Amino acid sequence: MKSDIDRKDVPLSKFKGKVLLIVNVASKCGLTSSNYSELSHLYEKYKTQGFEILAFPCNQFGGQEPGSNPEIKQFACTRFKAEFPIFDKVDVNGPSTAPVYQFLKSSAGGFLGDLVKWNFEKFLVDKNGKVVERYPPTTSPFQIEGYPETGGSLRRRATQHAWRHPVKGGWRSIRGNPCIWRFS
Repeated sequence: MKSDIDRKDVPLSKFKGKVLLIVNVASKCGLTSSNYSELSHLYEKYKTQGFEILAFPCNQFGGQEPGSNPEIKQFACTRFKAEFPIFDKVDVNGPSTAPVYQFLKSSAGGFLGDLVKWNFEKFLVDKNGKVVERYPPTTSPFQIEGYPETGGSLRRRATQHAWRHPVKGGWRSIRGNPCIWRFS
């Protein structure tokens, strides 16, 4: 169970059987405008095909998400017309890391370790709860949709089980066995 931006409990089981793009977001980051705009576009395009974006505000990177929940909601929903679920502010690193981010990071290690490096790091989770990709903050949502590995489709990519991760100059296998997110 996780609280949304309105502090209402949302059971993660609500997303069982859906493809998820999970993103830590911030309102005052140089990546904000492009990411929120592109995320909103992708959500509009794929939401009827079993695709969800889960946005988790985080203030751990340069204090770039200082707002209250109502301020964050107004910013995202008014300025960027975000219709995807936005959750309560979380920590993505450190001793208070949210359980969802503990799972994501342990399932798909990143460059230079498991730490989330900055705002707008993205995790693609397939409809079975398996993390299939981890994307650095500088990867735009439109790039994720169009990666050659994906066949140009988020939906198709998340139904495949190729455990590879984009890196400079190509792809590498994600370490370890794939983990499954338990929707409970």
